Amino acid sequence: MIKFLTSVNIADNTGATKATIIGTYGGTKKKIIRLSDVVKVTVKAARPGGSVKKGELHRAVIVRVRKEQRREDGTYIRFDDNAAVILEGTTNEPKGTRIFGPVARELKAKGFDKITYLAPETL
Repeated sequence: MIKFLTSVNIADNTGATKATIIGTYGGTKKKIIRLSDVVKVTVKAARPGGSVKKGELHRAVIVRVRKEQRREDGTYIRFDDNAAVILEGTTNEPKGTRIFGPVARELKAKGFDKITYLAPETL
C-alpha cells in the first residue's frame, strides 16, 4: 500500500529511473495504491538518450511494494522497494522492452501478461 506523492523506481528500460505518483485511475476517492494498480506518474530522473524524459507524465503499473500484501491463500508478499513499469498509451502493454527485477504474480490476473513474460522472475 502506497499513497500519492510516493517516489517509485522505474523497473524497465525506457530511460526513466525515478518517478512520483501523482494520481490514480479507477475513482476520484481512491487513496490507497496496491500491487497491479494503474497510476499516473511524473518522471523525476531519467538517463540521457532514453525514450522518456524528465518532467513527462505517463501511465504506469505498480509491480513491487514494500508494504506486505496478503494473498488469497493466506500468504504475504513484500519487496525491497516500490517500483513501477511505464505503460504505452492507454493499453496494458509496457513501453520498454525489458523488465528489471522480480514482479508480483497479481499482474497476470489483472491482464498484464506481457510484463510478467518479460520479467526475469515472477513471485
